[in-house]
Amino acid sequence: MSEARAATEKLHTELHGLGVTSAYEVGDDATISVWIGLVVRYRDGFYRWQEGTAKRRHLGTDPVGCAIRVARRYKELQADIPLWWDDLAREMRGKPVQDYP
Repeated sequence: MSEARAATEKLHTELHGLGVTSAYEVGDDATISVWIGLVVRYRDGFYRWQEGTAKRRHLGTDPVGCAIRVARRYKELQADIPLWWDDLAREMRGKPVQDYP
């Protein structure tokens, strides 16, 4: 098992324990999609997470601390959806079918 995969699995487990059950591994052994526009990647000993244009990083030896920060931001986003989210969702989903987003 690669270092990235092990770190990603630990983070995914911690996020799930904090109630972020919609997060999933993208399939490259290093990336977790937490929510549309909120992604965490493991690289060079750091968890690097990105939300829109904002970028953060957290030590790869602390999946618990990183999960707490990401889960907190996820809950904030869910409570107050940012303006960029609608544009990103529209772009990723394509045109609505019969007015269904």
